[in-house]
Amino acid sequence: MANEKYPVEKSDTEWRTLLDADQFRVLREHGTERPGTSPLNHEKRTGQYDCAACGHPLFESSTKYESGSGWPSFFRPLPGAVSTTTDSSHGMTRVEVRCSNCGGHLGHVFNDGPAPTGQRYCMNGVSLNFEPK
Repeated sequence: MANEKYPVEKSDTEWRTLLDADQFRVLREHGTERPGTSPLNHEKRTGQYDCAACGHPLFESSTKYESGSGWPSFFRPLPGAVSTTTDSSHGMTRVEVRCSNCGGHLGHVFNDGPAPTGQRYCMNGVSLNFEPK
């Protein structure tokens, strides 16, 4: 992320004051939370999911579904909410999903989701804040 520019840019020191240790590890260091640990897996209310780092709107609750993966999953982000890049870590190639506003690592997108998109945005719950409506 060092060479990429985003509307919200902060030093690691600034991010550490805004995020807890798990959020920093996932959002800024591209970590992954353990599957099945996010309370957002069970969130069923109407609302919006925002980036936990910068508050940028990412997903509407109407696009959330139960994928069985152990992470909150969505079939479509809000327009312009995320950016993607190739992730070749861990001996595999995946499509990484980042917040388009701050570059925070959110998770990965796979082509095994439901209609209408066929995509599964598999997100780390610590990367998201839920705002009920």
